[in-house]
Amino acid sequence: MHTDRKKNSPRQGWGRELRATLALAWPLALTNLSQIALVLTDTFFLGQLGEVPLAAATLGGNLYFIAMALPFGLGFAASAMLAQERGRVAGHVREMRRTVRQASWAMLPTFAVLALALWHTGPILRATGQEPELAAAAELYNRALLWGMLPFYGFLLLRGFLAALERPAPALWVAAGGIGLNAALDYALVAGGLGFPSLGTLGAGMASALSNLGMFLALALWVRLDHRLRRFRLAGRFWRTDPQRMREIIVLGLPIAGSMLLEIGIFSATALVMGWFGSSAVAAHAVALQVAGACFMVPMGIGQAATARVGLAAGAADGEAVRRAGWTAIGLSAGCMAVTATLLLAAPESIAALFLAPELVATRELAGTLLMVAGLFQLADGVQAVAAGALRGLRDTRLPMLFAALGYWGLGLPIGLGLGFEAGLGPRGIWIGLACGLGSVAVLMTLRWAALANPNAIALREAQVSPN
Repeated sequence: MHTDRKKNSPRQGWGRELRATLALAWPLALTNLSQIALVLTDTFFLGQLGEVPLAAATLGGNLYFIAMALPFGLGFAASAMLAQERGRVAGHVREMRRTVRQASWAMLPTFAVLALALWHTGPILRATGQEPELAAAAELYNRALLWGMLPFYGFLLLRGFLAALERPAPALWVAAGGIGLNAALDYALVAGGLGFPSLGTLGAGMASALSNLGMFLALALWVRLDHRLRRFRLAGRFWRTDPQRMREIIVLGLPIAGSMLLEIGIFSATALVMGWFGSSAVAAHAVALQVAGACFMVPMGIGQAATARVGLAAGAADGEAVRRAGWTAIGLSAGCMAVTATLLLAAPESIAALFLAPELVATRELAGTLLMVAGLFQLADGVQAVAAGALRGLRDTRLPMLFAALGYWGLGLPIGLGLGFEAGLGPRGIWIGLACGLGSVAVLMTLRWAALANPNAIALREAQVSPN
């Protein structure tokens, strides 16, 4: 009896949850880091060619990631549903297969629209006041990169499926291979190695698109050949539709996509604003954004783990486990981001120097200044990302979208523009505005989680069954 009480004590429950979250989060975080490593690799090779190719790829990449908000939203919605379906246990193989199938079909109709927009990157950027040379180079980048969109979505969907099964390692190994493939392709197509001509931004876009295709095919093959995963038969009767389930994915996924669009959009908008300060400011912004983005991949992975852990507990109607899962993930993310904040504040210019040619002294100094600001908002960025992931595990997506609109666009952008132009702080003021926006969203997301993360509220939500 004494042993049972010890096993089920609150301290043991929190300890088990921390170990389970870590086991799931670190491969997801490393997989996310491998994704950003593709962009960082492009940034490294383009940075050696000069400011214009680097700035052009940044502007084009911003539009690309705006377009990717919808695939991310649908993929994360599917991940939350898959976790809850597995948590219910009974019939989860059939239910999870149907969710993967319908999530795949949900993406296909939108691809043509997104691809058409990216194909006309040049006119879009020129309409925002960007230099014609930057707009033309960015268009070349996106016309190659857009062909990697569907393969990346497929990889994202399969990764969410594996996360719901608490088997994230295969996606990590495949993504690690993708980094090597992308580096080799960048060396050949951007740097002009191995006898290939240097294609500049076009070559960087081709390298990333081919790497995304390779990662999707490799992970799909892994799922197909693994004897423990084969029973799901994800490709079985793939042509069959389930309108009700597809509607559920879309209803849940659109607010997630909206939240991501608001967040991605604010960083993209700041990139366009940086263009008004000149190509040097855009290049410095590019470096700072890539480094901050790499740091963000850690809490993003913890947030994905939170979605899975909270979803599993919610599917099993275990309110106490739901509460433990969410707060454990939030605390873990806060600790990790405190470390990254220390690193960014301690050596900002040294980090910036890794991505810029030695002669770009002024650009390196500006990038270092922006990285110091990024260090200040690391904690807020980590907390809001994981709180949002935990809320997705409860299928709570609409209010978080409104929080993102208020924080990023209602507060962050106006403050940044005021400090950047009216107060004369320039690019640094724009980034201080970003920090204010992230801080407000973090507070709102955490308060929302605290309101929902109690057994009575969770039991009521599960009794209602329907998604948010």
